[in-house]
Amino acid sequence: MSDHKATQEDMKKSRIPLEYRDYCASLLIPLNKCRGETFYLPWKCENERHAYEKCQYDDFKRRMKEQQEKADEE
Repeated sequence: MSDHKATQEDMKKSRIPLEYRDYCASLLIPLNKCRGETFYLPWKCENERHAYEKCQYDDFKRRMKEQQEKADEE
């Protein structure tokens, strides 16, 4: 997962909506910048989009694993 964490100030400056200010927000900032510079062309920013989506997926798997472990304890 990402080593760099976006600060609240970074996210505010980049106008990241509150619901997207999560573990992967540090990858969303450059993705949104790239999207703005390329007019959201779908074939642009593929590396940034893939990195963000992989982070989201890995975070989802981590949370589901934690939830399962918690349910197994009960």
